[in-house]
Amino acid sequence: MEKRILGSGGLEVSALGFGCMGMSQSFGPNPGDRGQMMSLLRTAVDLGVTFFDTAEVYGPYVNEELVGEALAPVRDQVVIATKFGFAFDDQGRQTGLDSSPEHIRAAVDGSLRRLRTDRIDLLYQHRVDPRVPIEDVAGAVGELVAQGKVRHFGLSEAGTRTIRRAHAVHPVAALQSEYSLFWREPEQEIIGVLEELGIGLVPFSPLGRGFLTGRIDQGTEFGAGDVRANLPRFTAEARAANQVVVDVLGRIAEDKKATPAQTALAWLLAQRPWIAPIPGTRRLERLEENLGALNVELTPADLAAIEDAFAGITVTGARYPEAMQRMVDR
Repeated sequence: MEKRILGSGGLEVSALGFGCMGMSQSFGPNPGDRGQMMSLLRTAVDLGVTFFDTAEVYGPYVNEELVGEALAPVRDQVVIATKFGFAFDDQGRQTGLDSSPEHIRAAVDGSLRRLRTDRIDLLYQHRVDPRVPIEDVAGAVGELVAQGKVRHFGLSEAGTRTIRRAHAVHPVAALQSEYSLFWREPEQEIIGVLEELGIGLVPFSPLGRGFLTGRIDQGTEFGAGDVRANLPRFTAEARAANQVVVDVLGRIAEDKKATPAQTALAWLLAQRPWIAPIPGTRRLERLEENLGALNVELTPADLAAIEDAFAGITVTGARYPEAMQRMVDR
């Protein structure tokens, strides 16, 4: 497995990581067989994946417990990333944002317990909290780094001004944000700032929440608990309008003797050597397909052809409803 370095602190991860959220929420009914999910995570390690992403809010809490139990036997072989930043009531329901230093410390202690580990390799602020100066957040995480509870500091969905302010207090190893052929907004400003500051990029939803696989069309029905049923970009009308994206990607993939998903991931990997996408899945065959992207070679001519093919395409539909979009710091 190819390795990549995130940030100036030398955090080494597999070129493709594993986004674990979908094993506990957001994409329809959760798997009934927890053991099967644990087995899939351990198989990913056997196949060379060393980078696993979770968060306290996934579930909440249960995803960290799943990841912690699954990876405990191979803890020293893997990099575990998790996130803080949401507040919960006594029933575990999300009540808003909270990145106060005292909440960060409590969240980290909870994550360490659920993950069955003594350190978090990469700790992200999940969403920027406008009530707490980012300098205070970076300082609190820096204290946790000094204590050995955290190895590296990350941000998620943060804008360039926030990134610069945080990085000035404590080095930011990675920014996690959505980035794919289905959502290229980070190219406007984010990627340039990350390159300038030496910060890695960890794209979530690198397959456009499944749309870039070519297995979703206008007739697809999303079941109960599937977040895509409420996303403007996934209305039937938007899917029909955006089918051109999949059609173009499919033609390119056919030329490369690869699947659309593999081609989309290979495109991301080719953008910068410090980009490490984290596709998620619940199925072994999809894990193996995703890892096949590492064998897809895109030449400069291929990348130029992809750029030309997508230059005239405008994706229809916002990626989030308005309330969710307000939590993205741009």
